[in-house]
Amino acid sequence: MTDEKTVHGVTYDLLRALGLTTVFGNPGSTEQTFLQDFPDDFAYVLALQEASALAMADGFAQSTGKPALVNLHTAAGTGNAMGSLVAAYRAGTPLIVTAGQQTREMSLCDPYLNNRDATSMPRPWVKWAFEPARAQDVPAAFMQAYAVATQPPMGPVFLSIPLDDWHQRALGPAVVRTLSHRVAPDIERLRGFADRINRSKRPLLVMGPEVDRAGGWDAGIAFAEKLGAPVRGSALADRVSFPEDHRLYVGPMPMTIAEVNQTLQGHDLVIVVGAQVFRYYPYVPGEYLPEGTELLQITADPDIASVAPVGDSLVGDTRIALERLAEMMTPAQGRPVPTPLDRNRAVNSSAPSELLTADEVYAAVGGVKPADAAVVMESTSTIAEQLQWLPTTRSGSFFATGSGGIGWGVPGAVGVALGDRARGVDRTIIATIGDGSFQYSIQSIWTAAQHKLPIVFVVLRNGAYAIFKSFALLEKTPGVPALDLPGLDIAALATGFGCRAAEIETIEELKREFTAAVGAEGPTVLVVPTQVELPHLG
Repeated sequence: MTDEKTVHGVTYDLLRALGLTTVFGNPGSTEQTFLQDFPDDFAYVLALQEASALAMADGFAQSTGKPALVNLHTAAGTGNAMGSLVAAYRAGTPLIVTAGQQTREMSLCDPYLNNRDATSMPRPWVKWAFEPARAQDVPAAFMQAYAVATQPPMGPVFLSIPLDDWHQRALGPAVVRTLSHRVAPDIERLRGFADRINRSKRPLLVMGPEVDRAGGWDAGIAFAEKLGAPVRGSALADRVSFPEDHRLYVGPMPMTIAEVNQTLQGHDLVIVVGAQVFRYYPYVPGEYLPEGTELLQITADPDIASVAPVGDSLVGDTRIALERLAEMMTPAQGRPVPTPLDRNRAVNSSAPSELLTADEVYAAVGGVKPADAAVVMESTSTIAEQLQWLPTTRSGSFFATGSGGIGWGVPGAVGVALGDRARGVDRTIIATIGDGSFQYSIQSIWTAAQHKLPIVFVVLRNGAYAIFKSFALLEKTPGVPALDLPGLDIAALATGFGCRAAEIETIEELKREFTAAVGAEGPTVLVVPTQVELPHLG
């Protein structure tokens, strides 16, 4: 029977064996030979644009903890998806991204929809890019793609597949292999790190996104409590790895070299686990570390270790490292007790005739949200308010773009909700999105409506790109055009895509509509006009 099998049949058998039975995409002509006779035990998630398809797959993979499959349309579709691909690469999300390619027999004459250099196009934002030399290599290429995507450091890979390959006769069944998904850190180097930690008088612990992705939430708490030192999150984190209401938590790291230096003053040792050293954003120069401060970094990603400008690094799985370090450490004695964040400060309130403040919006949502809700955040000018009133207190409950490019949050929320459904988890997704960001991938809410996903989109409508106005002040660049966003009827657009929608004017109305949205079947878009408030950058 094997000599009667096509590449199409053998590949689908392999995908089934690997658990890759959900395909995200927007079908095009070069993909239809792959998608023909689509099996009943597979699911196709239709996005209305390729950037959204890839970001949905990213959110899905992050929710399930398993790789996801994306199907793009030749060069044009790959180009559309590049921004989302950058985010997936930065977040270390295991994706197998495929793109249809023109027929092999025509490739030499560069026909319409041909991708002239298919494997170069997605680089450097994939771990591996490949176009099989012959049709019979397609199943093995998928197996290798799976291996590369899921081995640490995890990340997206890319396969270009000519459309006529799928009908060719296969060599036989695909070989299914298993692989290790964790690399243990060097035990002797860990002992050296533990010795330096034990001798430290005033350490600071920084917990980055890798810890939560590695399932190290509980290990991180145990390590921090034994260390007895203040804990900070990494700046602009795409995942949160430590409970933000914990007595040891003192807030995120700042974003500039100068302010990081100020934050580290008085600490003799900084322990950075699962994060860059450091994630800087605006350039405000200074010394990387204060005099007398040493730094230890633990990361699963050799690239992140290599770009650290200071400190000593160890490469290995962060959860394993935290568990083993905790065993080697002596309990903290005599270390100063950190002052936790003030969770009881007054809300920055608006006057009766004014638009709501971001503080009021987040405080209201925080007061009525379900305890197990997850947050997808893409309102870059209101990060501080989100941290204050919607702290992350559970593993796998906060998601943001890994790259900093806007447009990930809306489809990312759709993917997280679909991933929750696939793994049998029933929870509300709260997507707090800026009005500018919402426009980048607004067509994603159609997919949310079609699947009746439990998402509440809270769109903070300040009518501006407020983060860029802050940059204009920081960089002393007055007169930058196009930073205001008049004339957007977001509620009407949401209704047109099949979502419930409401315009919000008061705190009471926000609480009422949010509560109704949580109980509704399917997604709701709540548009909240807010004041323009410029965030601190450095």
